[in-house]
Amino acid sequence: MGMERLNKQFMEKKGRVLDKVEVGPLNHMPERIIQFGEGNFLRAFVDWMINEMNKQGLFCGKVVIVQPIRQGLIDMLNEQDGLYTLLLRGIEGGRLIEKSEIITSVSRGINPYTHWNDFLECAANPDLRFMISNTTEAGIVYIEEKMKADECPVSFPAKVTAFLYERYKRFDGQYDKGMIIIPCELIERNGDTLKKIVLRYSREWGLGGHFCAWLENSNYFLNTLVDRIVPGYPKEDAQNIITQLGYQDRLLDTGEIFHLWVIEGDRHLAKELPFGKAGLNVVWTDNLQPYRTRKVRMLNGTHTMMVLAAYLYGLDTVREAVEDPIMGKFIVRGLFDEIVPVLNLPEQEKEGFAADTLERFKNPFIKHYLLSIALNSVSKWKVRVLPSLLEYLDCKGQLPKILTFSLAALIVFYRGTCFRGAVLLGRRNQEYYEIQDDMEVLKFFAQAWKEFQDHGDINGLCSRVLAKQEFWGQDLNNIEGLRETVAGYIHDILNQGMKSAVGNLIRA
Repeated sequence: MGMERLNKQFMEKKGRVLDKVEVGPLNHMPERIIQFGEGNFLRAFVDWMINEMNKQGLFCGKVVIVQPIRQGLIDMLNEQDGLYTLLLRGIEGGRLIEKSEIITSVSRGINPYTHWNDFLECAANPDLRFMISNTTEAGIVYIEEKMKADECPVSFPAKVTAFLYERYKRFDGQYDKGMIIIPCELIERNGDTLKKIVLRYSREWGLGGHFCAWLENSNYFLNTLVDRIVPGYPKEDAQNIITQLGYQDRLLDTGEIFHLWVIEGDRHLAKELPFGKAGLNVVWTDNLQPYRTRKVRMLNGTHTMMVLAAYLYGLDTVREAVEDPIMGKFIVRGLFDEIVPVLNLPEQEKEGFAADTLERFKNPFIKHYLLSIALNSVSKWKVRVLPSLLEYLDCKGQLPKILTFSLAALIVFYRGTCFRGAVLLGRRNQEYYEIQDDMEVLKFFAQAWKEFQDHGDINGLCSRVLAKQEFWGQDLNNIEGLRETVAGYIHDILNQGMKSAVGNLIRA
């Protein structure tokens, strides 16, 4: 396109004279954070937050990024001198918002597989205090491997162990040279899990009792919950965006406006990372669980509650579903009338998060396809929806209509008897769609629906599905009235179609 590439040389020429985009602080700052992961999420979440604090003079530190696997973006990141553009777009307080900014909080990137000594040398930096990571859910796992002096380990926890041991040696085990370690991987108790594996490597590698004591007493492994949708590089409209910006950026990143970071740890640590003073939605707490429950039940639970019904209704994206006159009411009632009331949280907090959830669903810049959310819906329904259904029944003495209907929609969505490779094929109108789940789940539904075709017994089909304790953790037939109600909804869906069934449910 003949445009200049975003890097320090480009910024030295342009300075802050850029019409379409803000620019973060360009002055030199010490590296205070080592970050495992150069992907879209961390750059649109953590590195953006550090950039915000730097702009306000609250942190004054840079991030050095480590590539956690052999293939990655570190070369590209270094070619741009750690600079990249972030576009935040969405709805906030009912208003459409778009923000563009060049993020300047990243100093450089290191590939430990090719520059292992450079990685270890970071451990000798006295300014370094924080370690942050997002290596996907599969990153915080134990892999049996030996410690090699001049070679990068395979697993992320092994790299952490090697780094902390190097730091321990460089500073002779000084108490105040420990790290604050904040993993962002989407697993429960991520900090506790990482610490457990690091201690295991320390013992297996024979690093000594003094080092293990330093790990325990001088380092903080914090559990966290992160929440921001980050679509990443905007392939569909990247050309137009770059033309508007006036420069090339191969690391262009996009995210929604909403963000939430819940960190479970000693509150005195919050003073070292003053996110709150910068106006960021970061919560320090001594108990992460209520926030996790809120997200799983309200955000994820609403997704799972509506996604299968909305797809069979004829819709394709979350935004289409929430803006549809009938399906939109289905979603609002399920969230506000059935999920929110039974959550044991402050009313204002619940209502605010629910309102934010609907605004996020309406984001015109994010195409969140229903079929992508439908992956592994059986296990998702058990974790995200069933607890709300059971608590509503216990609290109100009756079944919640929308949540119960969502189970019927799940059963009908899994209606298929033939396979294409590892997926079961369902039909919406005259088109096939792919049902993706564990093979044992798919085989069960294929057989159940085949028997229904042979006998036409909806009650039998429903009873068989609800009895599957491997799916639900219990026999749902034991819940009074559930089988009959779900069977009735399945009858309505099969005979009237999903649109009429949902419409009648909303009008009832």
